[in-house]
Amino acid sequence: MNGLQRWLNRGLLAVTAAALLVGGGLRVFHYGAAAGIVWSASALLLAVLLLVEIIIRLRRRELGVDLIALLAIGGALLLAQALVAAVIALMLVGGRALEEYTTQRAERELRLLLDRAPRSAWRYREGELEQVPVESVVPGDRLLLRMGEVVPVDGVLLDGTATLDESALTGESLPLRRQPGELVRSGVVNAGAPFDMTASQPAAQSTYAGIVRMVEAARQSRAPFTRLADRYALALIPLTLLVAGAAWLLSGDPVRALAVLVVATPCPLILAVPVAIVAGVSRCAHRGILVKNGATLEALARARILFFDKTGTLTGGRISVLAVESAGAQSPPQLLRLAGSLAQASPHVVAQAVVQEARAQGLALDAPTEVNETPGAGLSGRVDGHVVMLGGHHFVAAATPAVTWTEVMLRRMAYEDVSGSFIAVDGVMAGAVLFADQMRLESPRALRLLRKAGIGHIVMLTGDRREVAQAVGLAAGVDEVRAELTPTDKLAEIEQGRALGTTLMIGDGINDAPALAAADVGIALGAHGATASSEAAGVVILVDRLDRVAEAVQIAVRTRRIAVQGVSAGMGLSLLAMLLAAFGLLPPLAGAVLQEAIDMAVIFNALRALGAGLGRRAVPSLDTEQVDRLREEHAGLLPVLTRVHMTAQGFSGRAPAAARSELVALVELLNRELIPHEQEDEGELYPQLAERLHGEDPLAAMSHTHREIFRLARLLTRMAGDLPHDDALEASVAEIQRVLQRLDTVLSMHFAQEEELYHNLDSR
Repeated sequence: MNGLQRWLNRGLLAVTAAALLVGGGLRVFHYGAAAGIVWSASALLLAVLLLVEIIIRLRRRELGVDLIALLAIGGALLLAQALVAAVIALMLVGGRALEEYTTQRAERELRLLLDRAPRSAWRYREGELEQVPVESVVPGDRLLLRMGEVVPVDGVLLDGTATLDESALTGESLPLRRQPGELVRSGVVNAGAPFDMTASQPAAQSTYAGIVRMVEAARQSRAPFTRLADRYALALIPLTLLVAGAAWLLSGDPVRALAVLVVATPCPLILAVPVAIVAGVSRCAHRGILVKNGATLEALARARILFFDKTGTLTGGRISVLAVESAGAQSPPQLLRLAGSLAQASPHVVAQAVVQEARAQGLALDAPTEVNETPGAGLSGRVDGHVVMLGGHHFVAAATPAVTWTEVMLRRMAYEDVSGSFIAVDGVMAGAVLFADQMRLESPRALRLLRKAGIGHIVMLTGDRREVAQAVGLAAGVDEVRAELTPTDKLAEIEQGRALGTTLMIGDGINDAPALAAADVGIALGAHGATASSEAAGVVILVDRLDRVAEAVQIAVRTRRIAVQGVSAGMGLSLLAMLLAAFGLLPPLAGAVLQEAIDMAVIFNALRALGAGLGRRAVPSLDTEQVDRLREEHAGLLPVLTRVHMTAQGFSGRAPAAARSELVALVELLNRELIPHEQEDEGELYPQLAERLHGEDPLAAMSHTHREIFRLARLLTRMAGDLPHDDALEASVAEIQRVLQRLDTVLSMHFAQEEELYHNLDSR
């Protein structure tokens, strides 16, 4: 709604309200004729404006539902029902004002994102600071961010630490600290001391610019459901005229026809849906979920099939290099230097992991030339005079002669459930880089929430090897795993899925952009800046958490349900009021008041989409300091877990004296460090966590695990005290090892469960 229309609506509201009050005062003092003139004048003014609007729409070949309101005002004036005409005018203008208010209320989060867009930056130029328009900042510029300022472009923090308020982007209420060398995204606020940064992107390609474009699209869009509601509203015009005509014809009383027209305005249809959709989009923005338009939100609510990429989506995307293996011609450091040099040309997480490992080993990297990348498969180029290839097995093997070493390496990778990229040098298979990529802590819970939200089938798409993909998919709980796929294969899988229902595709990398665009709704997870993935996606999750995808689906489903409820209840009441009016049970004046009450109820019901719902109140989260302290405590206990694992693995192979000594030392370590920690968790931490979780005793299973840990530790303590002092120890070895192995298994599962729990309660 433009500014002129807004001020016109407010002026009309003031005029019609004043006319109704002045006319009422004149009536009280027995100036009935004057009161009728005042009321008729205000109604006639609005009727003229409505007639102009209708003519303008007709010239655009549009028929507005305001025609019913015009007929109602005109009929009231013709029947000398001046008060009714004035009330209709006030109710109509009041409805528009209410629509304006509620739309602005629903758009609050979106408008906040637009209003705080940075417009200038402080740039160093020859040792001096200058304030420049943000559009003039180019990559490489050194910028100063003062306290309270919004970061204008994406960049890298230079010296010292920065305290950043990222709430506008992610919904995270607590400031976060960034270290030198870390990425700083545009749109966040400097909540601490001034700091310097180097721009890495121009303003138009930075994170916040992409967000602004998405927000503008969301504000201007109309969902298909909204357009469908408009068509239903227009269909109400002939029905209204038919009912009004029949009431007049059968009763001979034109006032009945007027009463039907008064209560027939289809505001529940034309207001409930758009207000609910905008409120849902705004709710998503508040939670760090950007939805490009209302149509995307509606499709999100209908989705039943989910596809997602593995690396960086189901797994954390923070890949680390386990090893560099050579096929014989070059040494591992030489291979890593060549692969790292080539990988500099790719933004993919695997390539960046290779680069980071090469730099960590102090290798000098050359600039690659003639680089050619096949998204999702690999890349090739020239490094230091050599033609180098880096990528998946199929990509590299297709361009090199077959060698036995490759089969041996693939078998090893399958046994160890690790992934890897192969390296070819000058057309010959030269080696491989093996990677570790842990599954996200929130992945299993996120998939459970997605199923609860209505997703019926979950498929993982990946170019990785089948064995690794199946291991990850089994741990996460997906329905199908499609591995060793090329980008073209992924597109074909999504197209097949679309034939079965509305599809979602979740990805995080540039190579995922085609698949994101092919799905009914593409979701870019943790996208940074105006990357190809975020531009191709209909939804961008600004927080690097998979469970926010489930939250987005839940919000969409609830928003659509609220819109349908508003339309059904509102139109049902309006149709009932039309029947009552047709039978003379609802006079025009009472009908106008009733219709306005229905409109207000429908609009305020639509605003419920701004909240989480009574049954889905946000679970109180742990604050950042609590989570960090718990993780530090867990990190401090990792040596204990490692000691238990190593003892359990080799206990039976040790000499009696060494075994006795090791068991006694382990028992002492358990009773000194592990048991007190678990007892403190059981007595102090778990009661606090239970208050933040649903159910009567949500941590019962984990408390049971505590009791099993206590039992096994006590049993080992007794076994250590009962050990004989001669070679008869061998008779007890098998039993002791069984207890150690059980304790090792229980501790590993228990610590993994606690890590997942702490992560899900993290407020960040």
